[in-house]
Amino acid sequence: MNLDEIKKALSDSAKIKMVMADTMAERIGEVVEALAATIRSGGKAIFCGNGGSAADSQHLATELVVRLSGNNNRKALPALALTTNSSILTACANDFGFDEIFARQIEALGAPGDILFAISTSGNSENVIRATKAAKRIGLVTVGFLGCGGGKLASLVDHALVIPSDDTQRVQEGHIAMGHIIIANMEQILGLGSAR
Repeated sequence: MNLDEIKKALSDSAKIKMVMADTMAERIGEVVEALAATIRSGGKAIFCGNGGSAADSQHLATELVVRLSGNNNRKALPALALTTNSSILTACANDFGFDEIFARQIEALGAPGDILFAISTSGNSENVIRATKAAKRIGLVTVGFLGCGGGKLASLVDHALVIPSDDTQRVQEGHIAMGHIIIANMEQILGLGSAR
C-alpha cells in the first residue's frame, strides 16, 4: 500500500472536478435543459458506450428509470442502455460487425425527440460514432460524454462534454459525476426532486 499514491489519485480526481466546475458548468447546464425538454415532451434517454462506459450507460439509465435519490419517490422516467441485450449485441456483431451494435438499435428504438448519451473516454469508439450518426439522421439530440480532447465525437454531437484529462480513470470519474449532476438538476427542473 502506498499512501502517497492513494492521496495523489484522490487529489488528481478532485482537481479535475474543480476544473470542470470552472469551465464546464454552463455546458452541463445546457444538457440538463436538453434532457428535461426530452422527458417533458415524452421522449426517452438512450445511453451507449463500451467497457467502463457501458457500465456507466447502465448506471445512468437506471438512475432515470428507478431514481437517483433514496428520498425521491418520483415516477419512473423512460431510459435505456443499448449495452444490455446480449442476444441483440451478439447477433448484430455476427451479422453486421461490432461497429454496428449500437447504430442498429438506434434505428429500431430511437425516435425524433429522444436524446442519446454517447459515452467514450477517447471520443473515438467507432460503434459509438456510428450510433451518433444514426441518431442524428433520425432526429435525436446527441450528447457526448468524452475525454482525451473529445476525439472524433466532439464535432459530431450537439453537446460535447469533454473531461479535461487523458487518464481513463479520471475521465470515467468525471462522466459519472456529470451524469449524477445532470439527472439531479433535471429532476429539480421538472419538479420531481431537488438537486443536491
